[in-house]
Amino acid sequence: MIRRSLEIVGSSFKMAMQELWKNKLRTFLSLFGITIGIFCIIGVLATVNSLEQNIQNEVRSLGTNTIYVDKWEYTGGGPDYPWWKYVNRPQPKYEEIEHIKERTSSAKYVAFAINRQDNLEYSGNVLSNVKMYGVSKDYSEIQAVQINWGRYFSSSEFDRGSDILVIGNDAAEKLFGEAERAIGKEVTVKGKKALITGVIKKQGKQMIGGWDFDQSIILPYRFARTIMDERRSDPVIMVQGKDNLSSKALKDELTGTMRALHKLSPTKEEDFALNDINDFSEVISSAFSGLNIGGWAIAALSLIVGMFGVANIMFVSVRERISQIGLKKALGAKRRVILAEFLLESAFLCIVGGLIGLSLVFILTQILTYALNFPVFISTGYMILAIVICIITGILAGFIPALQAAKMDPVVAIRSK
Repeated sequence: MIRRSLEIVGSSFKMAMQELWKNKLRTFLSLFGITIGIFCIIGVLATVNSLEQNIQNEVRSLGTNTIYVDKWEYTGGGPDYPWWKYVNRPQPKYEEIEHIKERTSSAKYVAFAINRQDNLEYSGNVLSNVKMYGVSKDYSEIQAVQINWGRYFSSSEFDRGSDILVIGNDAAEKLFGEAERAIGKEVTVKGKKALITGVIKKQGKQMIGGWDFDQSIILPYRFARTIMDERRSDPVIMVQGKDNLSSKALKDELTGTMRALHKLSPTKEEDFALNDINDFSEVISSAFSGLNIGGWAIAALSLIVGMFGVANIMFVSVRERISQIGLKKALGAKRRVILAEFLLESAFLCIVGGLIGLSLVFILTQILTYALNFPVFISTGYMILAIVICIITGILAGFIPALQAAKMDPVVAIRSK
């Protein structure tokens, strides 16, 4: 039984290859719809998936299982954004982080951060609009700061507010030519000298902004507040939940903590915002699912056109091999064997068209990777999906011609030649 099945598969593959070789142009034109359909489906899925993963990685870099305590809701703005409701809210304060640690049992780390843009000077060279972050001790536990050269701040340097900083890779290259040369150099920030202790590892281009460490400097909070007006520096508190604890549970407990800190009565509206990073991930996923649906819709039209092309090939193939079909049936070949041979041949033809489409997608991913500056790739799952789609399309396209061949009368078929 297994041997017979393998013979049918081998025979169908051989017939499909002969059909391709005998009528190259006709077959190519007929398979073009399948090629374009697979190119559209896998191309869109691969590009959208790669783009989504890149953005999701950037979102996760803001801190996994983390709540941002701010006076602003991070809902994207727009004409309907009620800024008037948030503008008069009290800003987060550095002193609140100790109270949050004490009162929120589900919090693992609590950090405070302020930021401004200003010039960075070294030996007469000025770097404009550098992002400056003043951060507390737990910041690096929530937001990984990877140091490529030098070192990060020690606990005692945070406590003393030492006049030191770490600098982003691109900012270091612009100021010193080579990033590594920045270590040990003394720069001027808003009229104050600060020693560079480390260079942050290059992150590359970011699509949603994030912390953008490449163009930034990070300073201990106690030092940063001597050169920044905290009230105008967008202060924010970052709270990361304990392991194996949902962000919802953290948010619920943190709501109670903040209401107590702000002395809000049960009937009074909250005057703070708790922005959950996980919510951003869900919004991004739903947005990209719409793009995937659009890709499927476009590809479905191409596949339908391709199915008609493959069906046309199979009708021609059946007509050209009528006498062979009759001879096989006269020698005892059953209907299901004839049916299986032609369905497999149709599926193989579609697979060939799909492989051409996958090759085009691979070329597309290389171009996009270079142009977008982040990796665009075809996952193994999408390759398998492409083959499955080709097989299903081939079976649907070849069913009627195969059924026609299977139902032929052997005597009539032999005489028709």
